[in-house]
Amino acid sequence: MKRNNFFLILLSLTYFLFTGCAALVIGGAALGASAGTYYYVSGELKTDYFASFDKTWSACEKTIADLRGIEVTPSKEIARGIITTVISDEKVKIDITYKSKDLTTVSIRVGLLGNKLSSQLLHDKIAEHLANN
Repeated sequence: MKRNNFFLILLSLTYFLFTGCAALVIGGAALGASAGTYYYVSGELKTDYFASFDKTWSACEKTIADLRGIEVTPSKEIARGIITTVISDEKVKIDITYKSKDLTTVSIRVGLLGNKLSSQLLHDKIAEHLANN
């Protein structure tokens, strides 16, 4: 009887483990066209875009212009740039980092503690601008 219960528990855990992984793989494949997997850590939503640093920077600027960002403060260096702005009365920080020739990481924080939904909206707009170029 104990052996059957152990087998049943092991089977259940294995099922949940594999169904969770399948969902992640499907989600990763859906985002694979313009961006990698999204990571929400410490209030920042990060992803990699398969585009050069300059194209990604331009897409971020266009996104801010589309959403009527005010108090825009860009700070661009060789391999990293930060754009701070205010969109809809929320402070927004976009951190753009060069990873390789056609791979750039973008991290977005909306508000003081972060807002995942608003950050996702900004990432969607950036991906849209990258797709149009």
